[in-house]
Amino acid sequence: MDNILEIRNLRKDFGEFTLKDISFSLERGYVMGFIGPNGAGKSTTIKLIMNLIRRDAGEIKVFGLDNRKYELKVKERIGFVYDESHYYEELTINEMKRIIAPFYRQWDDNMFNRYIREFGLQPDKKIKNLSKGMKMKFSLAAALSHNADLIIMDEPTSGLDPVFRNEILDIMRDLLQDENKGVLFSTHITTDLDKVADYITFIHNGELVLTGSKESINEKYGIVKGSQELLDGDTRKEFLGIRETGFGFEALTGNVDRVRKLFADSVIIERPSLEDIMLYTVRGSANA
Repeated sequence: MDNILEIRNLRKDFGEFTLKDISFSLERGYVMGFIGPNGAGKSTTIKLIMNLIRRDAGEIKVFGLDNRKYELKVKERIGFVYDESHYYEELTINEMKRIIAPFYRQWDDNMFNRYIREFGLQPDKKIKNLSKGMKMKFSLAAALSHNADLIIMDEPTSGLDPVFRNEILDIMRDLLQDENKGVLFSTHITTDLDKVADYITFIHNGELVLTGSKESINEKYGIVKGSQELLDGDTRKEFLGIRETGFGFEALTGNVDRVRKLFADSVIIERPSLEDIMLYTVRGSANA
């Protein structure tokens, strides 16, 4: 297994919030969807990977290298795409490119110009006059033009219309044709991950809820539907979250096989979406 990113027992304590011993890894050639509600710790984790804040404990390796000890070497090979533009708005695309390029030894002007053409960007247009979707494409062009092997995307499709969102997702799919690259895709739009993610990591309140392949998650989790008569103090403990209605209940289980044995044919079990898993888990912990 060739991991492009490895996080082990990562911890950061802010007092009012703690990232608690998070562990996950991303292999080359794959997209890891990184999900969780606002305040879950996604941005904190990304800042720790980029060494923008100092971890209290744990280990982060990028390309097999410690991200603090080899910070400059690691960052040379990371492309970062923010949810908002952090460029000088009064500059044109070409002027901004001339500022960014010297920071990277592997910068490739030909590659940048190719992406600019493919993305329909005008080099002499000021960044402040670009739409949010076009700013995102410029960020992607900059991230991809220094031969980055790990692309970290923080809410890249947030606020974009469906056409732009699909274009960004298509770019990601094309990017992964190079099996040496990997993508960490942090988002709250779980339907985007249904289209492109190979693996999912879900954190909530600073804790790891799950991490694994999308297929293994689909096999493990299920939406259970049944009559309220089936719910009692013991059976409720089988579920991660429950929604009760006048007609019965819907609940999320993290152990489909156990629920099948327990309820037999008395319930219906359906495959959940990533959004179902996130909503039921958050709702269940809020009611605990």
